[in-house]
Amino acid sequence: MIVQLGGQTALKLAEKLDRFGIKIIGTSYDALDLAEDRGRFSALLKESKIPYPEYGVIENADQAREMSKKIGFPMLVRPSYVLGGQGMKIAFNDEEIEEFMEIINRIAQDHPILVDKYLQGKEIEVDAVCDGTDILIPGIMEHIERAGIHSGDSISVYPAQTISQRAKDTIAEYTRRLAKALHVVGMINIQFIVCGEEVYVIEVNPRSSRTVPYISKVTGIPIVPLATKVILGYKLKDMGYTPGLQPEAKHIAIKMPVFSFEKIRGADISLGPEMKSTGEVLGVGKNLNEALFKGLVSAGYKVESQKQGRHGVLITVTKQDRFEIVGLAKKLDDLGAELWATPETAAAIRSLGIEVHVVNKLRQDNSIMDLVESGKLDYIVYTGKSDKKSIADYIKLHNRANQLGIATLTSLDTANALADIIASRYNQMNTCLLYTSPS
Repeated sequence: MIVQLGGQTALKLAEKLDRFGIKIIGTSYDALDLAEDRGRFSALLKESKIPYPEYGVIENADQAREMSKKIGFPMLVRPSYVLGGQGMKIAFNDEEIEEFMEIINRIAQDHPILVDKYLQGKEIEVDAVCDGTDILIPGIMEHIERAGIHSGDSISVYPAQTISQRAKDTIAEYTRRLAKALHVVGMINIQFIVCGEEVYVIEVNPRSSRTVPYISKVTGIPIVPLATKVILGYKLKDMGYTPGLQPEAKHIAIKMPVFSFEKIRGADISLGPEMKSTGEVLGVGKNLNEALFKGLVSAGYKVESQKQGRHGVLITVTKQDRFEIVGLAKKLDDLGAELWATPETAAAIRSLGIEVHVVNKLRQDNSIMDLVESGKLDYIVYTGKSDKKSIADYIKLHNRANQLGIATLTSLDTANALADIIASRYNQMNTCLLYTSPS
């Protein structure tokens, strides 16, 4: 049986298949388990001289607090062996640790809880095929959203745009080392964080990932047929492929997540480590902005204003995001957008001399909800607190905004990308049709 094409569910079933004597071809069950077992995997990374974020294994909130003193905030708290990032949270203080541990422990845990140092860098992803000796890397993908947003909910860009050639060479070398160390035969997916010139491994999946169809399409390298033949004993060189990182395509390709929140009432749509997208679309362009424009429009974003050429934007963010929001506000102000913000966010924006209307929080007079009902908004940029009251307020706000066709963005990186697209002046009449040929 081949388990590499069944995602996380197949890897979870692999233990039982192995126990019942069913032969798993390709990468062995032991290698699959090694990549999931944080203790064994960390030992392998050390042996391979590959950096990774500091981590710990805990069972309760007291141990989590002790771990925070060792590795520092922010921390990623998560159950092990999870599907789609379920239950993962980023904790910025002791109070959030208490809250998140309570959520995780509502479901009985068969495995320990993992705590990782959260590195705020650029997230990079690689899919590759290894025949046991040689490894083929079709391309390197870069996420628009910073680390901490689930890879399935991130906008992915091929080729990577903002990392150096040195970082790309390091990523290719670490991919080769890991595939060899894990004795991979078939597919492997690796997620990295790049901080400056330092490259860290955050996750390895010895299986197919959701980006395989995307990277196959835009590079012309048929990953699944290749991996299947490799699993059956063929070698990459014998099939005419040169091992290593392949030359980059001249076009830019975007994998854009698609969400179905209009069909799921009462959902918390704020993006984080837990995956919430239900699909994806592809945008291909001569440059990054054209590809992003195609992806955003295909995913349902309204890039052109509903009003007479002037966008209306509401901004309300948490304290830790206020220092960063001023850059986005400046972009929007340069575009002539009309800005509204809650009091604390408005104060940060006004520090740049930008005009902004103040609007009160949800449970007060002259509130956000009144503004939503006014018809003046095209977009809401929101990064809220994670307590139950704030989440309930946000869900109410989002449901009504969604009914009125107002896009809600919970990642500042996505909001910045959208502002860049509006500034680029692309529309559906001035973009080019590009076809990526498998040849």
